[in-house]
Amino acid sequence: MYAIIKTGGKQYKAAKDEVIIVDKLEGEPGAALEFDEVVFVANDGSVKLGSPYVKGAKVRGTIVRQFLGEKVNAFNYKAKKNVRKRWGHRQPYTSIRVTEVIAGK
Repeated sequence: MYAIIKTGGKQYKAAKDEVIIVDKLEGEPGAALEFDEVVFVANDGSVKLGSPYVKGAKVRGTIVRQFLGEKVNAFNYKAKKNVRKRWGHRQPYTSIRVTEVIAGK
């Protein structure tokens, strides 16, 4: 059984005992999370598709860790003007272990 959940404006596939990496969510490692925005649930050939969400479906999990992704460097310059700008960014992520997928109605 697996479900497609929506969090942070993106969709992720979540199955029991899998670890998924999503954009940062508030909470400490070990804290429990519950996702109510379940778009799709598949269970042994039966499919439930929400409009927009499947009623009663939930995905529960616990936070494994909070971390920063790889650094992305960017650089702008204007030729012959001595204008240069360099910056970097590290996206914050949350790693979640899915503990339960509830199919709903």
